[in-house]
Amino acid sequence: MPLNLDDISFLSGDRGRDLLRTYADVDVSDEKVLPLLSEFRKTLDPRQAAALLTTLQLRKRAARKFPKHAHHLLFTQESLQQASNPLIRAYRAAQFGSPAVLDVCCGIGADSLSLAAAGRRVLGLDIDPVRIAIARHNAAETGIQAEFEAADVTRGLPDGFDGIFYDPARRDAHGKRIFDAERYQPPLSLIQGWRAQEIVVKLSPGVQKRQLAGYGGQLEFISVAGQLTEALLWQHRHSSPPLATLITPDALHHLAHNPSANVPVSAPKAWLFEPDPALIRSGALRHLAAQLNATLLDDTIAYLTMDADSATPWGRYWRVLDWMPFGLKRLRHYLVERGVGQVTVKKRGFPMSPEEVIAGLRLQRGIESRVLVITRHLDRPIVIICDNP
Repeated sequence: MPLNLDDISFLSGDRGRDLLRTYADVDVSDEKVLPLLSEFRKTLDPRQAAALLTTLQLRKRAARKFPKHAHHLLFTQESLQQASNPLIRAYRAAQFGSPAVLDVCCGIGADSLSLAAAGRRVLGLDIDPVRIAIARHNAAETGIQAEFEAADVTRGLPDGFDGIFYDPARRDAHGKRIFDAERYQPPLSLIQGWRAQEIVVKLSPGVQKRQLAGYGGQLEFISVAGQLTEALLWQHRHSSPPLATLITPDALHHLAHNPSANVPVSAPKAWLFEPDPALIRSGALRHLAAQLNATLLDDTIAYLTMDADSATPWGRYWRVLDWMPFGLKRLRHYLVERGVGQVTVKKRGFPMSPEEVIAGLRLQRGIESRVLVITRHLDRPIVIICDNP
């Protein structure tokens, strides 16, 4: 249920706060929803009961993105879905050099609060007064100083800010991801009329790179612990090759696209390397391959192979036991002969799904397990049999 301003007033008031604390640990799984809603309606009107239930559900979902404050913040489904990982919010805020930053399309204020916590003076703008009310509530709950105003940013921005962070909506009304930057709400092209020392745009990690050709700056793809989560356009930076960034709880790693890196192609060697997706999207994979003295299996496939594994945070190694041209009958015979009864199938550049491959192998007995990587070498399908660590 979408919240309105009356809902926010109720949830922020004494009664709403008391109820949220009382039911903070209640089970809000699907099978418990109707009994819980009936219980709420004994003392609340239907609208308040629904707002209370919605907030309890959203707080449960928010624990991963807001580990310190989820239990006393307010959310909307859309803004929670769009909110960045907390490690990315902190990283991005630290990169801003501007003392005063506009958070354009600020939603429920998550990035505004991260920027303010990093010492910036922040004004968050959003067209939706409900989201602005939530952002103000969240700022008060965290004790972080940030200001918020309802505004139509397509009509212009206030003066007095050296930095702009722009986070347009990247999902449609049905929750489906939008990859076309001109279909963002508002569109990416809105930034062409802005003037600031720093302009940073949050993009979908699946953004079409060709759409960014006229914007200059640097495109950055960010992965958190191996999961590609977002892209950023740093428009104020000098035009630079795309950057891959890997954030872990205790470290930060960068690697830039290097168009001059010459990486040969070879058959599988002793180790197979599955790279972080930020490397693939940024084009920095060949740069890493040169550093690791690795080769490609195919010019079009994002797997590396090498004789020795070298320490790197940029992906995962698999020890290669064998490889062969792909064929279900031959592969099944090979596995059965070695007592393999369980397989994990990974694939890249191959049409069959892992489920189809497993079903086709018809493995029934055997205590051994293997990882099968089905991909291409010199434009021909192969299967690499790897140890299951």
